[in-house]
Amino acid sequence: MTEVTVVTLRYWAAAKEAAGVGQEEFESASTLAELLASALQRRAPDRRLARVLASCAYLVDGDPVGTRQHGAVVLAPGAVVEALPPFAGG
Repeated sequence: MTEVTVVTLRYWAAAKEAAGVGQEEFESASTLAELLASALQRRAPDRRLARVLASCAYLVDGDPVGTRQHGAVVLAPGAVVEALPPFAGG
């Protein structure tokens, strides 16, 4: 039996508004790039979320992704990813 990898993506501020939900779970996303592609696929053809996610900073289990390529950011089973758009006044 194959273990299903479930990852949670939490949206904040403008990302939450664009997604229409505060968080979602995704199966079989092994990298941040795969996770974001899955999130965008759920909302196609609405491009608002794509514009917001392109400007977001990301945390994976509380650790900043920084400038690392999203395809190189490996997600462990049960990982929690935070999508943080730029905040005004911060």
